Amino acid sequence: MLSKRIRIIVGFVGTAMLLTFVLGLAHSISTGFAGFWGGLPFWVIAVTVLSMAVYDFWDECVRKEE
Repeated sequence: MLSKRIRIIVGFVGTAMLLTFVLGLAHSISTGFAGFWGGLPFWVIAVTVLSMAVYDFWDECVRKEE
């Protein structure tokens, strides 16, 4: 079993990589051919999924006691 500190570090790195990838993808869709209004549905989905990922990180790594 990993210690709490290691879980927080690994969870943060993984969540940060996911956030970077999805936000970069959303940015490239919105500034490319689709434009802002074409990329807006993807932004809504991306923000929803990323908020769930951040909540899961907080719930599993920060709030959970050993």
